[in-house]
Amino acid sequence: MIYTNSDGGSRGNPGPGAIGVVVRDGDKILEEYGALLKGKVTNNIAEYMGLIRALKIVTKYTIEEITCILDSELVVKQLLGEYRVKNPVLLKLFLEVQKLQENFKKITYVHKPRNDKYQKMADWLLNQELDKKYGVRK
Repeated sequence: MIYTNSDGGSRGNPGPGAIGVVVRDGDKILEEYGALLKGKVTNNIAEYMGLIRALKIVTKYTIEEITCILDSELVVKQLLGEYRVKNPVLLKLFLEVQKLQENFKKITYVHKPRNDKYQKMADWLLNQELDKKYGVRK
């Protein structure tokens, strides 16, 4: 089974943001990715952007079944249809995720807390990007 762990965050809300993605086959890490986002973003926008990048990266490894793990309960509940997407910016990103889902036979979305081992890795990747550009958090 191929898993993605994605995270997004901003320094300030909104503020400068970054994403972190870990793609793995069970416990074997296939790819790690971290990047800054352009402009000021909210944490929720950054979370969606992290998932979008994860969905693009994982197509290199499979188009079958994947499990996408996020620490954003809001994003997961929106993707599962439990919460409506009211914010127009988030709606645009939500629709982009819906389009990317078409690349796979099956996708499962799972919320895990930040203390999950692989979520910590995704969080570390995004904070490395922010630290390089804006300095280490105090």
